[in-house]
Amino acid sequence: MTSSSSTSSVFSALAPYGWDDAWADEFAPYDAEGLLAGRVVRVDRGQCDVVTADGTLRADTAFVTPHDPLRVVCTGDWVAVEPGGNPRYVRTYLPRRTAFVRSTSSKRSEGQILAANVDHAIVAVSLAVELDLGRIERFLALAWESGAQPVVVLTKADLVPDAVTLAHLVQDVETTAPGVPVLTVSALDGDGLDVLTAVVSGGTSVLLGQSGAGKSTLANALVGSAVMEVQAARDVDGKGRHTTTTRNLLALPGGGVLIDTPGLRGVGLFDAETGVGQVFAEIEELAGNCRFHDCAHESEPGCAVLAAIDSGELAERRLESYRKLIRENQRIVAKTDARVRAELRREWKKRGAEGKAAMEVKRGRWA
Repeated sequence: MTSSSSTSSVFSALAPYGWDDAWADEFAPYDAEGLLAGRVVRVDRGQCDVVTADGTLRADTAFVTPHDPLRVVCTGDWVAVEPGGNPRYVRTYLPRRTAFVRSTSSKRSEGQILAANVDHAIVAVSLAVELDLGRIERFLALAWESGAQPVVVLTKADLVPDAVTLAHLVQDVETTAPGVPVLTVSALDGDGLDVLTAVVSGGTSVLLGQSGAGKSTLANALVGSAVMEVQAARDVDGKGRHTTTTRNLLALPGGGVLIDTPGLRGVGLFDAETGVGQVFAEIEELAGNCRFHDCAHESEPGCAVLAAIDSGELAERRLESYRKLIRENQRIVAKTDARVRAELRREWKKRGAEGKAAMEVKRGRWA
């Protein structure tokens, strides 16, 4: 058992990285074994850098289940590390409060954990290129599902000098992201950084987005130094190259920590039904007024969602995006859940039978 003075030194060293009384209570059994508490600031090649009261240590992660991609050690984890040894090992990680997970590109549709114990998921979107609202919705679905509070940051705002145009772009994103703060930031001249700094100072934030979204530049601006390499965007399409190749956890001078991530080419959903529902909250609310509880919002009589489309209350693009993400999520879940797979098969058969019956009716009319 550690002494009160060593306990105090642990708090002093780890508090800037998010250590609190609740984490200390979780760690108590490992403290009794003489293990070191620490937070993972970087992972690569089966090893990780862990910040502890003894400094930043290099440790091997082989003891932690390596074959389940959702149970590997990741950036943001709080871990129990052996006090000595060569190599030094991570014994386990503490139960995660939140976890940002996407599906891998593999045909097995496994989940890949990108960051753990995150309070804010910052979705960086470049204003140097045309807004892709569907991609923003996809990022937000994963963010909501993780348990973190999403924040959309429109970067490179200096490239849109016209205030009216900028206001319209912000409004488009706000409509796409109900319940999510939408900030405009220019790392070049500092506009909007004070608001973002206030947001990230309260806990752990993960920075997400495509390559060229300005994440590394934004990270440097928040940290106050050039800790992340930055490459110029291509003139042809405004996109940058991958500058961040690992997920790095950085302590911020104004409080809080930031996890910077590589640009994500693919953003696949992984069992994100709740997240999708939150992104499209207005559709889910409308659906509660449909005549049929299992309404698919396609051609059913008394569909409140289709009525909202007809009246202009709901944009058709939103409904199409909602359908797309729901279908994708169902496919992913079905590949890993036999019960859901069986339910989907029954639904497909039902839809097929309805379609066949409708064709028979039409043929009867034509005959």
